[in-house]
Amino acid sequence: MKFCEKCGSYMQKAPGGFSCPKCGNETHDQVIQIRRIDRHDSSLVDVVDNSEAEHVKVREECPQCGNPEAFRIVSVVSGEHAGIRQERSIERLKCAKCQHSWSKT
Repeated sequence: MKFCEKCGSYMQKAPGGFSCPKCGNETHDQVIQIRRIDRHDSSLVDVVDNSEAEHVKVREECPQCGNPEAFRIVSVVSGEHAGIRQERSIERLKCAKCQHSWSKT
């Protein structure tokens, strides 16, 4: 892709360079052809997520499937409003069976 140095318009490929369709300016630059090569890589990437191992399993009923076990995740949110620093904790639960997640208020 090349733009005209005189008017800034998009230049089109021409034999031996580029030409501007708007003002007629021509450049005799070398035309470079770019091709995309599609590679079909058959090697698979395994993603291992053991984040549930870090969380505590508690007896809490899932509102979606009724399973009695869930993982408990507690996170702390801090912020400042009107110059007063505030912190609060959020308790999130994730079902051990169906992976449904919900918050406890």
